[in-house]
Amino acid sequence: MPRPAASHRTALRLAWAALWLCSGLGPGAAQAARPMIVDDARIVDPKACQLETWGRRNDDGHEVWALPACTVADNLELTVGAGRLRSDGEPSQTDVVVQAKTVLRPLTADGWGLAVMLGNVQHRPTGGGPPGDLALNLPASVAFGGDRVVLHANVGLLHARGHHGGTRLTGGLGSETVLHPRLTLVAESFKTAVGKPLWHLGLRIWLVPDRVQVDATLGDRWGGSDRRDRWVSMGLRLLTPAFLP
Repeated sequence: MPRPAASHRTALRLAWAALWLCSGLGPGAAQAARPMIVDDARIVDPKACQLETWGRRNDDGHEVWALPACTVADNLELTVGAGRLRSDGEPSQTDVVVQAKTVLRPLTADGWGLAVMLGNVQHRPTGGGPPGDLALNLPASVAFGGDRVVLHANVGLLHARGHHGGTRLTGGLGSETVLHPRLTLVAESFKTAVGKPLWHLGLRIWLVPDRVQVDATLGDRWGGSDRRDRWVSMGLRLLTPAFLP
């Protein structure tokens, strides 16, 4: 792989600095394209839509999600979706997500980009009713090596309600590495409000390039021994061509 230019080396140093900073932060409400939790500085193509669905399972529960998103203007992506969460022996919970995202600086080939996201998460029935959990996130991405590797760094704020309420900083660091035109390795690390950081690793596979994608991942806590912190997930992502008026 070619040695990154000086500007890219500076961007990489900033990304690793962000990871150090995020060692005390928690993940935000948004996430990048499946299967990543750390967000990126990209949106769906203008006038196009996508549907991301996935299931996640750990030792004491499972989740099922569906998140449709459309770029309704040239630079405004809107997402409205929900997830059903169930812990063994506990009542199920529905999380409703509404968010808007725009790109401040487009991610160019072997360059960098910046975006901003505003989101709201309603936890029902425990946290139903406005305003829910409010999130502000600034995702930055840098690409190098002929766009074969893309790093993502996040920093933001989350105002949570309920038992774990309050306002806190959020953040994380992730990467996408193209192994084959249809196969990408994704990896990320982030820290929740309590305990050691978490890691997440998986593969993204294009069944139909730029239209149909599947993924599979696993995650755990760094140095963790609690099986409840470990999870597996499988997802499906569908993208449309531009069709909105």
